Formats: sequence, structure tokens, C-alpha cells
Amino acid sequence: MLNKIFEAGVVGAGGAGFPTHVKYKAQAEVFIVNAIECEPLLKTDRYIVETYGQEIVVTAVRISRLLGANRTVIAVKEHNTKMVNVLRRVAEGCGVELYLSPSVYPAGDEQNLIHCITGRVVPTGGLPLDVGCVVSNAATVYQVQLALLGYPVTDKMLTIGGAVADPITVEAPIGTPLAALPALAGGPVGDCVYIIGGPLMGRVVESLEGEVVTKTTGGLLAFPRDAAILARKDGDLQREARMARAVCCQCSMCTQMCPRNAMGLNVQPHKVMRALAAGNCGLIGGDTNGIWSCCDCGICTYYACNFGLRPSKMMQVYKDRMRKEGVKPVKEVKYQPQGFDTKRLPTGRLLSRLDLERYDADAPFAGTVEVQEVRIPLKMHIGGPDRPVVSVGAAVEKGQLIAEPEGLGARIHASISGTVTQVTGEFIEIRTVT
Repeated sequence: MLNKIFEAGVVGAGGAGFPTHVKYKAQAEVFIVNAIECEPLLKTDRYIVETYGQEIVVTAVRISRLLGANRTVIAVKEHNTKMVNVLRRVAEGCGVELYLSPSVYPAGDEQNLIHCITGRVVPTGGLPLDVGCVVSNAATVYQVQLALLGYPVTDKMLTIGGAVADPITVEAPIGTPLAALPALAGGPVGDCVYIIGGPLMGRVVESLEGEVVTKTTGGLLAFPRDAAILARKDGDLQREARMARAVCCQCSMCTQMCPRNAMGLNVQPHKVMRALAAGNCGLIGGDTNGIWSCCDCGICTYYACNFGLRPSKMMQVYKDRMRKEGVKPVKEVKYQPQGFDTKRLPTGRLLSRLDLERYDADAPFAGTVEVQEVRIPLKMHIGGPDRPVVSVGAAVEKGQLIAEPEGLGARIHASISGTVTQVTGEFIEIRTVT
């Protein structure tokens, strides 16, 4: 089973792209399928579970057996009644539990989910395995199911939404130019920029030139240039430092509303803001370990701070600084969880605060995207870039192996049939034969 997953090139479809064959080479007590779809506006997990619920359940049971797990849990939001009904019907008698989450953010955060289901807390610097758990996104489990049938990862489900005429969900070949996708949803409405991924944790790009679908791309969202969400994402470190000195009053609302702080992980963004404002790292208080547990969910930035500051951005700056200085996290849970249930932010309130309610529309599945050219990145996963095993001029078929990992990584396969027209250190380009 692990060999088939490796051969298919499966990676975590909803996160950083950790190779799935490595994750499953373990023993665990609990296997959790995360179908929460944490970020608002994205609808891919909903489509996958509603359409392939039976396959998700059967594959989840197989993965649990592989892990030696005695619990199999599929987590969904309770308001997605169609998903819930599908899973209840197909999971009956399979020994699979359903965890029905309220519509809160960030319910789909891995550590948040583990705590809600098991009561355990993944320590700072730790992994779910430290508390006997393995978690996989619903899209990953779907790809595992295909891998066990002999089909490699060649396509990715993603939502095209935001300020577009007709939001949709599509399946696109890996390497598809993102610039080709907005037109499929009727095009952007007005002068827009884009967020690749979800609205809170995604990446803002002025242009889609050179951007392609990868194994971890979950969405492409268009927003008008004056959208509130973009204002919270824009800015540089020097401007943030000036703003912190001018207006941060150390109210500590960013810390008080942090769900990971409430889990006992000592994530305290207000201290990082204090250090930034004074230019004195010592003001963090001598305990920087909790910074490693910041998941960049953005609650502190998008909701808690009344002055429009960006504590989550500063947390990532300090995390990068510690990484460059060789500082390692220490595995610990600083204190017992306290007040966790009061830190679960209703998604509706978050959408209202960020003026995203108008974009929270259905995005029905619109089929598979057909393209004549793809540029498949050689690095779409944790680990180094893959080594190409094809050369320019080679004829390839969809699903054919085109790159192998060297060390930690995942195999890469042709997402369309055609001719290899470029091989670089960053990508392999394939064009269909005309």
C-alpha cells in the first residue's frame, strides 16, 4: 500500500505537501480525515466528499488498518448537511465516526481538530504522532484511493471564486497556467488582483503570469483592489514597525483570541508586537518557544486587532529569524488548555468583518479543464526539487513518470499527453501534439 502511494506521488493536498507515503509509515491510535475545509470560500472538499463519500470512507478504513489505528474519524462542518448525510449513509456499519464541527474558524487547523476530537494537545515543535494521531485532508484520501487503483496524481481540484461572475470548482491538470482559469468562471468582475489559496492564509499576486496549478493549490480567488481583505495582507516590515510604535496599546486581544494559545501553547503575539515597536527582542519575555506554534491562521490580524495591525505577519517574521539563527523548538505544552471553547470564532462573523459575505457563494463542479500546455514544478512538496527523468523532445503520456525525488519528496507524473518542450531546474514543460 505504501509503495502504491509512493509510486503515485501523493502528497498532502491541503497543506505544505508532505509526502503521504512517509506520513503513513507509522503507527497511530487515531486516523482523522479532515474535510472541514477551514478557509471560507473554498468548496473543493465539499464536492469531493459529496461525490466520492463511499470511496473516502472505504479508503479511510484501509489507511487506519495500515496505521494500526483503533479509531477512524471523518471531520466535517455540521452546517454542510449534504456532506453529513452522505457520510452518515455510507459510514454506517463501517466503524467510522463522524465529528461534526460548528462553523468556526480555524476549525480545520490540524492541531485544533486533534484537540477537539481527542482532547489531546500536540506540543510546540511536535507532530500529531506525538499524541497518537495522523491527519489527512479529504482530497489526499481521495488521491490515495486513486493511487491504490494505479492512478498517479495528475490533476488537482480547486475553486475559482471571489469576485468572478460564476464561481466554480474544477479539476485541472497539474501545471495548468492559473491565468487560464478566471475566464472559466466568467472572468473577474472589475479590476482585480488574486489570492492563490484561501482568503486568509493564501498568497496575494498582482499578476497570474508564471503561476500554475500545483499538487497543493486549493483555490484561486479574485478580489477588487480596494477589498478589505487585501488591505490586511499588504504592507512591509518597516511600515508595520512604525504602526506598532504609533498605535499598539498592548491590549493583548491578539493573544486572548489565539486558539493555539488557549490550547496551552503559549502563543503570545502581543509580546512580539511590543518587541517590534521597541526594536528590542528581549521584550518578548525570554520565552520565544511559543512562536513556533503560530499556524498563521490570521485571527489576530483579521479579527482581533482593532487598529489594523498584523501580528500574525510579525510572528512569521520572528519565526523565520529564529530558523536562520538555528534556534530549535522545544517540545512542550506550556500549560493546561483554558477557555478554548470561547476562542472559536464564528465563520459568519469573520466573513462580515472582512466584507467577504458577498463572495460566499456556491461553486458547483464544472468539469475537467483541458489545456494544451503545462509547466509542472519540480518542487511541490516538503523536501528538495525532484530530478527530471525525461528530456526535451520526449513523447509522454498522461500519468507517465517524469521526475523522481532525491531524498525526501514525491514522484511527479505528466498531467497531459504530449511532447516535453522544456526541462529546467524548476519545471518540466509539456505541450500537446498539434
